[in-house]
Amino acid sequence: MKAVLAAGVLIGGLALTAWQGALFARDQALEGLIHSAGNDLRLSQANLTGYLTRHDYLPHLLATRESVRRFLAQAPAERDATPLNRLLDRTRARAGVYDVYLLNRSGTTIAASNWQRPDSFLGHNFAFRGYYRQAINGRGGRFHALGTQSGARGYYFSAPVWDADSGLDSTPDGVMVVKVGLDAIEQEWQRLNARLLVTDINGIVFMASDPALRLTALRPLSESARRGLRATRRYASEPLPDLGIEITQSLAGGALLIRLAGDEYLSLSQPMPRFNWSLRILKPLTPVTRAQWLGALIAGGAWMLLALGGGIGWQRVRLRRERERFAERERNTLARTRDELERHVAERTQELLASNHHLSQEIEERKRAEESLRQTRDELVQAARLAVLGQLAASINHELNQPLTAIRAYADNARILLDRGRPADATANLVQISELIERMAAISAQLRQFSRQGSERLTQVSVEECFDYALRLFHSRWADGNLAIDKDWDSQQLWVHADPVRLEQVLVNLIGNALQAMEGTESARLELSARQTDDWVTLSVADNGPGLSAEGLSHLFEPFYTTRPAGQGLGLGLSISQRIVTDLGGRLEARNREVGGALFLIHLPAIRGATAHE
Repeated sequence: MKAVLAAGVLIGGLALTAWQGALFARDQALEGLIHSAGNDLRLSQANLTGYLTRHDYLPHLLATRESVRRFLAQAPAERDATPLNRLLDRTRARAGVYDVYLLNRSGTTIAASNWQRPDSFLGHNFAFRGYYRQAINGRGGRFHALGTQSGARGYYFSAPVWDADSGLDSTPDGVMVVKVGLDAIEQEWQRLNARLLVTDINGIVFMASDPALRLTALRPLSESARRGLRATRRYASEPLPDLGIEITQSLAGGALLIRLAGDEYLSLSQPMPRFNWSLRILKPLTPVTRAQWLGALIAGGAWMLLALGGGIGWQRVRLRRERERFAERERNTLARTRDELERHVAERTQELLASNHHLSQEIEERKRAEESLRQTRDELVQAARLAVLGQLAASINHELNQPLTAIRAYADNARILLDRGRPADATANLVQISELIERMAAISAQLRQFSRQGSERLTQVSVEECFDYALRLFHSRWADGNLAIDKDWDSQQLWVHADPVRLEQVLVNLIGNALQAMEGTESARLELSARQTDDWVTLSVADNGPGLSAEGLSHLFEPFYTTRPAGQGLGLGLSISQRIVTDLGGRLEARNREVGGALFLIHLPAIRGATAHE
């Protein structure tokens, strides 16, 4: 029974607190929303008034132009409207309005800025418009309506045009009209988190930030009101349906809570007596609903915290009594438990010390194994370089034999020339011998450079120089003319973040593989390219050989996998090359080309703005 009563008090208090919190939060949120809507409404009204009235002067200014008065003074048969049409069009473009046109005394358009458009006003009579009747009676006119020709909504300003010799009390000779568009101001309204709409004296929505609300009525129109609108053709033949606004609550200060198309809004209106309009703003009640839920949650949470605090206090009292009841029993067993615990702690400590010692030994062994693995990997890399070096030695030996043969011939000739007393010719032969020795030194330097160890420190490396070095090592393979080499890279030198020695080793390995793959291929072609994309540089080595098999593609980068005959390769070249590129922060890819042959891609981090002297 006590539990049921406690649960009832808890649930009832929670419901009451949440309800009161929601009501308080709703009132506060509504007050803030009304204040925000009022500010937006006043700013929008000032903006709309300024936007429309800034063109108020324009028809009066044009009505005083001498060219306009002379045009009206001429007989209709003698008038040439082209200069005046162009003047009105230039005025329209400079002022940023829709149209500018001139009506004669009977209301017929005799000059217009849109004289060249299919919907030109020329020849159309607008005597039924309010702005014409106001201006023909000698005062400035204002009127809002749909255009009968264009169908576009606009606000019209008009001014009477008198002949220079006529008095202001006579009937004007014509009416100058300026039509201002309303789309720009509506687009600005769409940035607000609200719906803004302008209604006329009949409650018709003439302007709205939401296109769906335009040309609707706040309340059903009477038949007499519809007849009056048809007489002036203010809204053409638009049906002007009822908007279907339902007022759910009236608030202080003229604010209303309404329902429109199933959604709830806060509605505030502000009269605009200068235009005989009313500006209305509809603010969604989403913040109010969110505040209600938040207020209910906060109030309910506070009640639950209070109830939880009471429950914790009661539980503490109960637990204290329980502890007092069991304290005596615990004191009796405490000594035994402490002794047993100390014994277990001592045993566990010994076990942990032994485990820690064993773990330290394993860590040392792992460090030694990693160091050995690192040394083995470096030795494999160097071994692979020396293996390639051995393959290159044969081709470079061919290049050394030619200079040696030439040196022997030049030396024999020099000896003979000296015996014959021709020291000048002998000196020329010695110069040739010196040049050949320099060439041999350059060839041997290539071998020394390729066999050197790389550095762990990464620097900026020129892609073009790495390609040139790799090609020099295979000079004898392509210098005989049986191999075509295509180089394709940007005119601007490309730089990557790498180790030059290790990058050159990768290129030498890929180019050597490509040359071996194209052995026996007619019209052998080696294609080398480099491209920079964003922060990466891609180096490619392609050949027109037989390409890679499906099995080769799946095992290509595995150590000791090779398709060469036994004794011609260890199968470590591509595996080491992939490891080198990975260590340089890049990646190595391989695929077959659609035109035939294999393609290897090296992606490395680029260095922007690097120069050779940095």
